[in-house]
Amino acid sequence: MSTHSHDDHQHDHEQSGHHHEHGPSGVWGWLLSLFHLGGHEHHHGAESLVADDAFASSQEGIRTIWIALGLMGATTLFQVIIYLFAGSVALLADTVHNLGDALNTLPLLLAFRLSGRPPNRRYTYGYHRAEDVAGVIIVLSIAFSAGYVFWESFQKFIDPEPIRNLGAVAAAALIGFLGNEAVATLQIRTGRKIGSAALVTDGLHARTDGLTSLAVLIAAGGAWLGFPLVDPIIGLLIGLAIVLITRDAIVSVWYRLMDAIEPELYDQAEQALQRQIKEFEDIKEIRRLRLRWLGHRLNADLVLAVDPQLTTAQSHHLAEQVRHRLFDEMPLLTEAITHVEPWDHGVEQFHRLTAKREPVPKPFAEE
Repeated sequence: MSTHSHDDHQHDHEQSGHHHEHGPSGVWGWLLSLFHLGGHEHHHGAESLVADDAFASSQEGIRTIWIALGLMGATTLFQVIIYLFAGSVALLADTVHNLGDALNTLPLLLAFRLSGRPPNRRYTYGYHRAEDVAGVIIVLSIAFSAGYVFWESFQKFIDPEPIRNLGAVAAAALIGFLGNEAVATLQIRTGRKIGSAALVTDGLHARTDGLTSLAVLIAAGGAWLGFPLVDPIIGLLIGLAIVLITRDAIVSVWYRLMDAIEPELYDQAEQALQRQIKEFEDIKEIRRLRLRWLGHRLNADLVLAVDPQLTTAQSHHLAEQVRHRLFDEMPLLTEAITHVEPWDHGVEQFHRLTAKREPVPKPFAEE
């Protein structure tokens, strides 16, 4: 038998296929439907999402992204104005990257908006993977900004130009640092609270960018001392820093796309289940524990072996106890699908019909 997260069930009306959409047609309608933004969808159960913790966390993520977009937009605009008067390639490199950061919030914004939509007959798990798609877009944009910075820095080596208004360049560097640090603090705090790797990654990215903004001060100092080549050298160093950021972002996105889970989260779930085995004598064994992220939603898949003398109702109640404890001990967990089977030393006898399609559940070995 299996028990499922009741707050993820959809309204019977939707399950029966009575799902209606109204919206513009033609090319514009096609573009809107491509991103699932067009029209008004009739989900009679959608209003219940207001009480859903995952939906609330998506709304908090959206608010955070809008604030971050405003901060980075103002920071970038200030730096662009100063660059036009100063001509520092190091400042240009920092400005371009900050502009990329501001634009990176747009796919995140779209992803969080999509993740709040209810599942339907095509996207039966919902739209939470949109955050992972946004992560791919962010990685590509970071890589592009690195290439642009390298190109401009090499051009400065070939045809160096003096930096003008050194004081303004220094002020722009400080503004860049403060703007990035404000965004980083906000995104990291919110991302960790709601379990969004994309938001945390973008926040850590912003924090690193804040430090590279301070590097522009070195370029201004070199120009002031009569060493104009310091400017393109700092530009190259910033480009190298962006490459390192790209590498870390690729690893993070790869983990999410491959359903990797943080080892500490797996340990936390495993220890919680082991405590329940000791507490509930009818639970004989945990035969499978799988975790994965869907956007900022953490899902669990459990197989419990219980006393074969239990009735169906008793087994269900026991599974609910396990799920309830897991939800209490793991705040980021939003769904726990639990399969209960009778315990016996000869595990295979309960899986004879499906053993060729699905291996008998066994505990995972260490990586």
